[in-house]
Amino acid sequence: MFSRRQFLVASGGLGIAALAIGVLPKFTAGSALISEASAAEAFEVTHSDSEWHALLSDEQYDILREEGTERAYSSALNNEHRDGTFTCAGCDLALFSSATKFDSRTGWPSFWAPLDKAVATRQDRSFGVLREEVHCRRCGGHLGHVFDDGPTPTGLRYCMNGLAMKFQPKAA
Repeated sequence: MFSRRQFLVASGGLGIAALAIGVLPKFTAGSALISEASAAEAFEVTHSDSEWHALLSDEQYDILREEGTERAYSSALNNEHRDGTFTCAGCDLALFSSATKFDSRTGWPSFWAPLDKAVATRQDRSFGVLREEVHCRRCGGHLGHVFDDGPTPTGLRYCMNGLAMKFQPKAA
């Protein structure tokens, strides 16, 4: 039989081991998620931290630069149904065509495919779950995640943060 102290010590050891192998999220002193992959990547568009703060709203900065997530059903882009293009809020790169947008009923703008050479992905092990994070290939801004439960023809669901994007309506 384990004593309460032995149980707590063993549980703490398992938690440290899980953190060490990447099962649990890693946090910095400021509680921002660390992304070793993003530190190794070089992007065409770069800015200092203070420049990103000046270019983006606080909410956009949290999502694009610190891998945050907006509340479900809070983005106006979730209800955007006009013809046009969704672009990166950080660098204006065209990311998704409105022709690939669909209602995933998740509360975030969803697409079944990005435009060619618009996004890149990497593994995200935050919150103890393995997911594919989607970021802008030009500035590295965090956009959301891609899942394999989308519609045909790809079967993919690019679940994006609306604040990470802007919408450009098609010219008449």
